[in-house]
Amino acid sequence: MVDKTHKMLQILVEGQAAIRGDIKKLDNKLTNRINGVEEKLTERIDKLGMQIANLEDDSPTVEEFDTLEKRVIKVEQRLATV
Repeated sequence: MVDKTHKMLQILVEGQAAIRGDIKKLDNKLTNRINGVEEKLTERIDKLGMQIANLEDDSPTVEEFDTLEKRVIKVEQRLATV
């Protein structure tokens, strides 16, 4: 009876160890995948940030935008006289 109980307990312990090993493997795989996705997202966000910064550099300032209407009117008037 003791031998059977001992064998059953040993089987349970080995099964738990196997499950723990599988969980650790899955955890490592998930961690690697999450890190990979995080790196890709970080790269993409950096690219988008650079694109926005470049667009912002090319956009007119408030003062330039305010004078734009006057400039357009002058061009229209010149074209109308031609």
